[in-house]
Amino acid sequence: MKCTIKKVAVIGSGIMGSGIACHFANIGVEVLLLDIAPKELTEKEQKKGLTLQDKVVKNRLVNEHLANSLKSKPSPIYHQKFASRITTGNIDDDLSKIADADWVIEVVVERLDIKQKVFEQVEKYRKPGTLITSNTSGIPIHFMSEGRSEDFQKHFCGTHFFNPPRYLKLFEIIPGPNTSKEVLDFLNGYGEKFLGKTSVVAKDTPAFIGNRVGIYGIMSMFHQVKEMGLTIEEVDKLTGPVIGRPKSATFRTVDVVGLDTLVHVANGIYDNCPDDEVHELFKVPDFINSMMENKWLGSKTGQGFYKKEGKVITSLDLDTLEYRPQQKASFATLELTKTIDKPIDRFKVLVKGKDKAGEFYRKNFTGMFAYVANRIPEITDDLYKIDDAMKAGFGWENGPFEIWDAIGVEKGIELMKAEGLEPAAWVNDMLKSGNKSFYTVKEGNTYYYDIESKSQKKVPGQDSFIILNNIRESKKVWSNSDAIIQDLGDGILNLEFQSKMNTIGGGVLQGINKALDLAENEYDGLVIGNQAANFSVGANIGMIFMMAVEQEYDELNMAIKMFQDTMMRVRYSAAPVVVAPHGMTLGGGCEMSMHADKVVAAAETYIGLVEFGVGVIPGGGGSKEMAVRASDLFHKNDVELNVLQEYFLTVAMAKVSTSAYEAFDTGILQKGKDVIVVNKDRQLAEAKKYAKILAEAGYTQPVKRKDIKVLGKQALGMFLVGTDSMEAGNYISEHDKKIANKLAYVMAGGDLSESTLVTEQYLLDLEREAFLSLCGERKTLERIQHMLTKGKPLRN
Repeated sequence: MKCTIKKVAVIGSGIMGSGIACHFANIGVEVLLLDIAPKELTEKEQKKGLTLQDKVVKNRLVNEHLANSLKSKPSPIYHQKFASRITTGNIDDDLSKIADADWVIEVVVERLDIKQKVFEQVEKYRKPGTLITSNTSGIPIHFMSEGRSEDFQKHFCGTHFFNPPRYLKLFEIIPGPNTSKEVLDFLNGYGEKFLGKTSVVAKDTPAFIGNRVGIYGIMSMFHQVKEMGLTIEEVDKLTGPVIGRPKSATFRTVDVVGLDTLVHVANGIYDNCPDDEVHELFKVPDFINSMMENKWLGSKTGQGFYKKEGKVITSLDLDTLEYRPQQKASFATLELTKTIDKPIDRFKVLVKGKDKAGEFYRKNFTGMFAYVANRIPEITDDLYKIDDAMKAGFGWENGPFEIWDAIGVEKGIELMKAEGLEPAAWVNDMLKSGNKSFYTVKEGNTYYYDIESKSQKKVPGQDSFIILNNIRESKKVWSNSDAIIQDLGDGILNLEFQSKMNTIGGGVLQGINKALDLAENEYDGLVIGNQAANFSVGANIGMIFMMAVEQEYDELNMAIKMFQDTMMRVRYSAAPVVVAPHGMTLGGGCEMSMHADKVVAAAETYIGLVEFGVGVIPGGGGSKEMAVRASDLFHKNDVELNVLQEYFLTVAMAKVSTSAYEAFDTGILQKGKDVIVVNKDRQLAEAKKYAKILAEAGYTQPVKRKDIKVLGKQALGMFLVGTDSMEAGNYISEHDKKIANKLAYVMAGGDLSESTLVTEQYLLDLEREAFLSLCGERKTLERIQHMLTKGKPLRN
């Protein structure tokens, strides 16, 4: 099926509709966003003498919804200018415009009768062959297209985005009874390649895959918390990052999503799945009903399981239903996992716990194992789709079957039986057939156990991905404790950081230099990329702090020079270097990206030079590089100061982009050179492709720059006047001013009497000298210590 999506019509502009519209705008698609016209005038409209027939009135709802969405945090859109790709309208006047759309998405209220009326109207105007989908989260798809034409039914299915559409990767595709295979295949590929999603084709069963399993997990937790006498803080401690789940864990997540949303889906499963073996578990407990009656729905009503009172966050006591101060949760079992970096390696330890935490995990995991195994083939025929749905829709690092594999399939069954549970028959059949795990890895590819054939089958769609977990050891070329180099094939190496939070210290710098040696002498190119949650949070400030406190300035000078020299090796390597940032790419991680031949950034990249927050200036070439980039934009003398000032403010205000697209505005990424990929899973494969293109095009080692124009006293004077006035107005502290003045000195090229052409090394020396002098300041050490202990910046 050949189909190009140039224009999408979204009908329904609520939170989900506006979010979906924004995400299509994110990827460059033209969007028509429609909603109903209001039935009554507002007081303001009446005073203006407007009528219900005026266009501004008819479009009021859709415009208000979109405006609210664009103002929300986190933002649904990569860059505010992308909102211009969205045109608004109302169903009365503008529904005929869907004739120009390639895809119509219905996102109206969750009522079958209303949806059917919308589709009846849509069919009058849509052109044959246009995709038509519903974003329902629970209404059976087969009911919606009843009475519609053959062409409509052939091109109709459910496409369930998870909220917020920009950030949650799950994209469930639910076929109707007559949906063509070509349509399903197209949507599956489009979701993955263009929307950046994990596409999962689900069966038309209540709540589909993600919510069926996810709501089971939350509802079982609601019952367990009472049975085991746990507090909500204890449950959130046990179900958060320690097991590879979001920081919001269970109860804080429900507060964010809204208790009413959760109850709506749970009631839907309870009403429509009478044969579910744990049917009664979906019955809402009394304490939840009380919260619903009290309108304690979470963030939207100001209180739920947690409540903010002034600056203090209180927690709900589930026995008394009264709010109380938060209680710190701690368990001996969790202490045993502190030295285990990866959640997947912790599960074996957690289920052996002798305390309440161990008991909780045994009950929780075995219940989940039994439940997901029994959902096959009801909700899907393939076990990997359940894992994909939970990882992409609920932010789990590992899906249920991956966790079961980590514990051991046979050990999992032993634990299940101890809890009075039995595995599904197919699991026993799997073990009898000689397959001892749900997943295996062969030749860099992941295989899953296929129930029908009783054999391991390759998980589809991997050909466009490079999965480091699958090749880390088999393709290893070199490693130390902080970095590992893999052979990606075709003459391209990859360097992966493995330090805590991918901080850049001596081990990582050694890895970069080793990778560059290999790339220059034995390979064709180098990618620097990883698949952790974040690319890198920057330099190892703990090491800098210890050297500074001990006043080991010679050693600190050498460490900073090694960092600078390594960044310059990245810039002037004899082999092309492509850096692939994603997630948090801060400080040193940002500096590394700025020195690459090309950056292949994930759309969700939060990149910036944040060193001001710990009382220093960028010292790994970042301050130098901002001066270089400003110099490259100098065209006329009358604007040079303004250009330099923009780059200065990017560093001085520690600006961090909220997407890779915003990083073009700050000058961190460069138009015409750097590229963005929406699907992070494709990022390393794309980075490898660009490294190969650069190598095959006849890559030439760059010549070191000696032509950087610095403005000297002219710029320095402007900056110093600016910092004086900022301090006088109490916008910055005395120490902020000191840091800013050091940065000004570097970016102005010192106090030269006139504009001068200098080398990069000249600027690097100024940068290092400024960095070292700031490390001798007590207030800088206080800032670094505060960041190390509290995890947030100190303004002193």
